Amino acid sequence: MSVEATVEPRSTRRAWVAVLVLTLIIAVPAFLLNPIIWPPAGPGPTAPQMPYLIAMDVMQALFLGLGVSFLLFGLPIMRNISPDLKTRAWAMYLSIGWLMISWWPHIGMHVHNAPDNLQGLIYIDYLFHVPLMIAGAVLAYCFFSLVRQRVRDPIAPR
Repeated sequence: MSVEATVEPRSTRRAWVAVLVLTLIIAVPAFLLNPIIWPPAGPGPTAPQMPYLIAMDVMQALFLGLGVSFLLFGLPIMRNISPDLKTRAWAMYLSIGWLMISWWPHIGMHVHNAPDNLQGLIYIDYLFHVPLMIAGAVLAYCFFSLVRQRVRDPIAPR
């Protein structure tokens, strides 16, 4: 294998840099604004709990940024994966976007919901958990439909 074959094209590197920059532009403010937008409704965390909660806030902010990046840059890739069915490409695109973006408001609403507010918890769970389940089922269906298509119409070797 030659060295040239292992080097990424410049456009690919630029795309990754754009994704990284946009992700950070979204994630940093989301992380900083999280406790302002959704102040905790229950008792404050203990000192040993703080690192775990901060790590969760970092992860959900990063996934919000990655999800926004995916929604801005990912549709052409999804169309290449499923060039024959636009509906399948859109279903995969929106499902992945929801799976990535929804964590930031989802966890924020859980934190902001009072511990004794069961009705609020039900609303949050239906608003986020049901679409997460649907997105998983959509992606599984799309994956299996792509596998069936490949088995039916194998790709010719290059």
